Amino acid sequence: MAILVYQYPACSTCRKALQFLNTHSIKFETRHIVESPPSIGELTQALALLRSEDGDLKNLFNTSGELYREMKVAEKLKSGMKDEEALKLLAAHGKLIKRPLVIGPKWVLVGFREEAWSRRLL
Repeated sequence: MAILVYQYPACSTCRKALQFLNTHSIKFETRHIVESPPSIGELTQALALLRSEDGDLKNLFNTSGELYREMKVAEKLKSGMKDEEALKLLAAHGKLIKRPLVIGPKWVLVGFREEAWSRRLL
């Protein structure tokens, strides 16, 4: 079964992740994270999985992105943005999501760290 990778083609980190998958002959399909962002349901699942691994809501955000700064998301998160509001924002603006994003049945990978990807996928 192929995994689904939400990615942005111009993102060098996404290209590294896809190269990793190809190098290790891991079947995958990609979805353009801006044109077809994850649904609120998928993001809710990702958040639950992140929290089960000691992550949090902020881990889903592309904190180095221009849109993140323009929309002052850091301030909103610090002032107690509710999960529902944050997930709606992420689902509406794929560029706000840290990429690549892979949501497995009982796991999630956010961003590309080769060691973490190796542990999960190899």
